[in-house]
Amino acid sequence: MSQDASTPSRPVPITDPATAPFWKAASQGELSLPRCADCRRVHYYPRAVCPHCGSESLSWETLSGRGTIYSWTVSRRPAGAGFKPYVPYVVALIDLNEGARMLSNVRTDDVDSVAIGQAVRVDFEDMAEDIALPVFRPA
Repeated sequence: MSQDASTPSRPVPITDPATAPFWKAASQGELSLPRCADCRRVHYYPRAVCPHCGSESLSWETLSGRGTIYSWTVSRRPAGAGFKPYVPYVVALIDLNEGARMLSNVRTDDVDSVAIGQAVRVDFEDMAEDIALPVFRPA
């Protein structure tokens, strides 16, 4: 969804050294997350230490962008003025095929059709220069 100059904008994510590779990949249309070299698990949200085993030995991996809906809710009231054009919108926990669970939005014209276990695929919405937001759509 594009916004014109009169529409308040959504908050833009702030990048830091731990999240910069995530946002750079997203701006290039790829979903990339850290994988731990010790326990081999992928994790979301990006951070400098593996939340599963505490290792600092991480590398970035481009993922398939496919997954299934673990849980979801429909927001029928905007979380701020910048979200008003999106109401109603789906906020979901997505179980990625590579093992991480990710919080995101599911973009669909029929919010009542969203279901637990539904297959989804990643898509990207441009938010600002060099910032794209990963969102999901029914697969």
